[in-house]
Amino acid sequence: MAEVHLPTTEFEEADAAHGNQHGVTDEPNADAEPMVSLLSVEGELTRDETYSPYLDALSAEELLSFYSDMATVRRFDQEATALQRQGELAMWVPMTGQEGAQIGSGRASKPADYIFPTYREHGVALTRGLDLSLLLRQFRGVSNAGWDPRETNFHMYTLVLAAQTLHAVGYAMGMARDVAAGLAEAAATIAYFGDGASSEGDVHESMVFAASYQAPVVFFCQNNRWAISVPFEVQSKVPLVRRAGGYGFPGIRVDGNDVLAVYAVTQWALEHARSGKGPVLIEADTYRLGAHTTADDPTKYRDRAQEDAWRLKDPLLRLEKYLRSLGLADDEFFAKVSAVGDELAAHVRAAVVTMSAKDIGASFANVYATAHPLIAEESAWQRAYEASFADAEGVAE
Repeated sequence: MAEVHLPTTEFEEADAAHGNQHGVTDEPNADAEPMVSLLSVEGELTRDETYSPYLDALSAEELLSFYSDMATVRRFDQEATALQRQGELAMWVPMTGQEGAQIGSGRASKPADYIFPTYREHGVALTRGLDLSLLLRQFRGVSNAGWDPRETNFHMYTLVLAAQTLHAVGYAMGMARDVAAGLAEAAATIAYFGDGASSEGDVHESMVFAASYQAPVVFFCQNNRWAISVPFEVQSKVPLVRRAGGYGFPGIRVDGNDVLAVYAVTQWALEHARSGKGPVLIEADTYRLGAHTTADDPTKYRDRAQEDAWRLKDPLLRLEKYLRSLGLADDEFFAKVSAVGDELAAHVRAAVVTMSAKDIGASFANVYATAHPLIAEESAWQRAYEASFADAEGVAE
């Protein structure tokens, strides 16, 4: 029998293919799909026959608000990270670097569209009018969610990878039935997920059902290059956008750090879905500049040089250059935006430190409809554990 060589780590195969310490290149693979990009790194806007018309209707105020939203949510992200480091949050999931993908797509949606996020869509939450302090209730451990999704059509964060893609398709199928019955206006759902979650079976099953039933859903993949420590090359040997063809619906790869391109592409995709033509897959090519979560150390698995290269593609910087070139924004505008971000950070911090959890006993009581011996045992252990802190305080005094 011929000897078979198996990689000793998930990175070994990629290392051999790319001649790179971590198996990472600037492009996901050599024959990458064409990518829609309208605003260059230098802040120069180009014309696209299909997508540029969606930008033509934007006012100066709307262009300025794209920047304001991105800068504000980045400031929020920084404050949330600081709160976790100071022990006020159990964990935090940073999104810095992905503002263009989130603000662009969120702003493209209509109030009637329903959003299914994962756990990193803080920018999308901002575009839906959510008080961002409510996001932190879950990460402080005082709530299973923190907000009523019916108020903003922005669903609760989903910590189970890709589960929300199933929910989005089912909800979209219900939407289509309501529209057909004349009970509702045409609307769509957006299912957000990452490149790592794309390997979950739920994504495949969701796309099968969405294609079969022409569900009005937009699958929005934020490909930030890293599934925690696993590089994209290990997740897929071809661009994720190609998967759409296998299910029989359109796929678009867009520059996720170009907020204007993301806005235009998502507008097109949502119109396609709402009009009864079925689902669309968007792969937004972006980069997570920070850690996967505050429990992660990205220096252990990726090079600083790669991070520095992506910082040059910062979605805020390129839009700032464009706004300045048009004479729409000056130093005074950017100072005001910074002040708004600081106000939000102060609001969030004040809200977090006053958040208190309900009696954890209610959580045990809600597991089963009737008493269960294992739950009773675990509840007793929890009460004894909490009482031990009071005993310790008494000894210290």
